[in-house]
Amino acid sequence: MDLFHALSDEGGRLSSLEAKLAQFALENVDFVVNSSIIELAERAGVSPPTVTRFCRRLGCQGYSDFKVQLAKMAYIGLRYLKPEAPTATAEEVAHDIISKAQNALFEVHRQLDLAVIEKAAQMLRAADFIQAFGASGNSAMIVNELHNRLFRLGCHINASNDHNMNLMISAAAQPGTVIFGSSYTGRDMGLVHCLELLRQRAIPTIVMTQNGSPVATAADLVIAIEMPEGKNIFRPTSTRYAYLAAIDILANMVAYADRNRAFKSLRSIKEELVRNRDGDDRQLLGD
Repeated sequence: MDLFHALSDEGGRLSSLEAKLAQFALENVDFVVNSSIIELAERAGVSPPTVTRFCRRLGCQGYSDFKVQLAKMAYIGLRYLKPEAPTATAEEVAHDIISKAQNALFEVHRQLDLAVIEKAAQMLRAADFIQAFGASGNSAMIVNELHNRLFRLGCHINASNDHNMNLMISAAAQPGTVIFGSSYTGRDMGLVHCLELLRQRAIPTIVMTQNGSPVATAADLVIAIEMPEGKNIFRPTSTRYAYLAAIDILANMVAYADRNRAFKSLRSIKEELVRNRDGDDRQLLGD
């Protein structure tokens, strides 16, 4: 049963009184879940029989079943029932996106444990090989960006975005390998399984995730990042900017941990780009 769409009455099946009840239920989820049928009828300005017919019209067995289904619907979060009113113009959207990105950068600067960043950089620089695990879109982007940043510094690194591949890599990892994992929520149980396996095999692990989460608990070193998401479900997550900034800080520290090695690799890459693509040295190191 998709109760939310039934309450939204996109097909126009509900009577005027039932539509009134549906709107009331969507706007007062907590009250309805905790009220009796008489209390709801009085508050919504309808009769108890109207409430009963309404519940059955929605596909529920009765009022009690309706309250159970409504509670389940609310479990995913009220912002997915009553989303924040979207901004209307390109100017408003641009301001919203950029201000949230700025806030994310300010917050990550405030909360990052720089001693942990420094330790992580030393671990990555000393590794014979780095495996970076991420999945589910955002974390896949983060580990791909770590690969993009570190290979040019002379690090041997591979990024994997597939849970089954991550598991096989974990099972085959050899001493000298360091594993880096990314999980915005810290609830990626596939990554948790890999980290637990790696711990059993004494392979060191670093994760970028929420502190105290299952992923954080399973790792050796945690770069903790926690960002409030707000109510606008249509806006891309601003947490990405915090993670990208943390990756840039980490990569810069890796470069400084062995400047000669990083310099040699960067110069070699730039020489090929100037010779074969740019014609001068003013362009980016990449594309």
